[in-house]
Amino acid sequence: MGKMNKISGFLWLLLLAAPAMAQSDVDAYPLSNAKRILFLGNSITYAGDYITFFESFYITQYPTSKAEVINAGLPSETVSGLSEPNHADGAFPRPCLFSRLNSVLKKTKPDVVFACYGMNDGIYLPFDEAHFAAYKTGMERLRSELKAVGVKRVIFLTPPVHDDSEKGLGGYNLVLDQYTRWLLEQRETQGWEVIDLHFPMRTYLKERREADPAFRLANDGVHPGEEGHWLMAKTLISYFNPTVDQSPTREAYLSSTPSMAELYGLVSKRQAIMKDAWLTYTGHERPGMKKGLAIKEAKKQYRKIEREIRNLHK
Repeated sequence: MGKMNKISGFLWLLLLAAPAMAQSDVDAYPLSNAKRILFLGNSITYAGDYITFFESFYITQYPTSKAEVINAGLPSETVSGLSEPNHADGAFPRPCLFSRLNSVLKKTKPDVVFACYGMNDGIYLPFDEAHFAAYKTGMERLRSELKAVGVKRVIFLTPPVHDDSEKGLGGYNLVLDQYTRWLLEQRETQGWEVIDLHFPMRTYLKERREADPAFRLANDGVHPGEEGHWLMAKTLISYFNPTVDQSPTREAYLSSTPSMAELYGLVSKRQAIMKDAWLTYTGHERPGMKKGLAIKEAKKQYRKIEREIRNLHK
């Protein structure tokens, strides 16, 4: 019995040590050192409210940093290369990230990348092993290609919850549960850096639905509204500063400091200009996207708003 207790104690110490070792790898490149922080994803990322919250947080957390936060999300995009037969009423197939990734990386030159995929990758059908395999292959390829060009920190975000009006969490969300579990498994077994947005959103939605069956985080099931983006942002920025988790609502966070709401407004304005400029400059294959400003003109606008932001902290 004594020998078994010693073995159990040793295994327990190993389990305790494993997260610490993983964390030291993560901290090898502090977020405060970043020069360009790139977000990749689909229409949820393109909408970008959670990124605006992140950038606002970043500016207040690291006031001496001049890192640029770049939103390169593209609506309809996947990493799996899959598409429904009649996507967009047959107008075009879903674009795949790898048709533009080289250009994006060459022109943005990021040192930190956040990637949020999965929502589109199961193409809104019941769980299918072939679809799942394509998603896993795409995510592994993405990580490999980012590492190959010298990105110092790759952070995966699990897909947001799917909010089905009829089936609730028992519809397409079951596919996203599987995709999320796989990503979390890569965190535990392969040392990937993964921030889980999915299951916190799932828990929140379940609790709210029990109190109010009509409650929705996404009116169309896919695209989170303001509250959903706040939940994503809160989980994301709490990962870097746990005290943010004490802000229960979007409004509470925006009033947490005298200038936060104004800062958020300026960052939102700048993100709206820059995301379309970056998409136009780096190129993509999705029809129907707004043409952005020429990147040179957009950067003038960026610097102008940057001065306004810095004046808030004088």
